[in-house]
Amino acid sequence: MSTLLHIDSSVSPTSESRAFAGRFATAWSENHPGGTVTYRDLAANPPSHLGWDGVSASVTPADARSPEQAAAWAEREELIAELEAADALLLSVPMYNWSITSTLKAWIDAVIVVDRTVSLSGGPSVLDGKPVTVITARGGAYGPGTPQEGNDHQEPYLRHVLTALGATDINFIHVELTLAAVNPALADLIPLAEQSRDAAEKAVAARAAA
Repeated sequence: MSTLLHIDSSVSPTSESRAFAGRFATAWSENHPGGTVTYRDLAANPPSHLGWDGVSASVTPADARSPEQAAAWAEREELIAELEAADALLLSVPMYNWSITSTLKAWIDAVIVVDRTVSLSGGPSVLDGKPVTVITARGGAYGPGTPQEGNDHQEPYLRHVLTALGATDINFIHVELTLAAVNPALADLIPLAEQSRDAAEKAVAARAAA
């Protein structure tokens, strides 16, 4: 029985990234009878940003941790255990200020632990052999030839992090120009926005069936 870890990070309950990730999770469940979806909403339940207690706890024996270290580590352990138990990972990621949400960054900082989730010696890392799907939503377009080309600090960063965690099967699905329908200055781009949505819907269906 497979387990999908589904993580949302948008602050908006009606965001495009949430909507497309929801479709993916539903399709994944239909294509994996008996499978389980573990869901975490980083906006509703934001992880703590990493502090010294959380950092130092990772290199302190359990019986020597202070109460503050123990509490900080318990939070990290919960997030790490979810990732370790998953057979596949789904991240829904809106683009905020050319990058990711602070809550997703906090989650990343919590789950990266050298010699547990990340191996520096050639051993297994936590995402070894696990497919990772990242669904992003962007108000603009960031592909080659666009005015914003080179300003995407979302996919390159996440790809690097996920690779460090051991992932080799990483698929990004971008929903772009989400502001075209609400920003009059972008009205001419509505057809391109619709093309992006159509392509994303097809990509979601194909990836969820894999």
